[in-house]
Amino acid sequence: MKQLDHTTKKPLECPVPHGERNKMMRWVKRLGVAGFLFFLIKGLVWIAVFVFGAEAIRNLF
Repeated sequence: MKQLDHTTKKPLECPVPHGERNKMMRWVKRLGVAGFLFFLIKGLVWIAVFVFGAEAIRNLF
């Protein structure tokens, strides 16, 4: 493969400063944990709805 001539030897830099990046990562982790717990609880509630709903229908007949 040919190497492009217009490339530079400059190392890549992150556009977000280090201090702000740490704050962003904390928020991303918090949102990740909160999202996981939300969907876990939501799923457990739906399972309970189906189980108790099936029992209620079964008791009608």
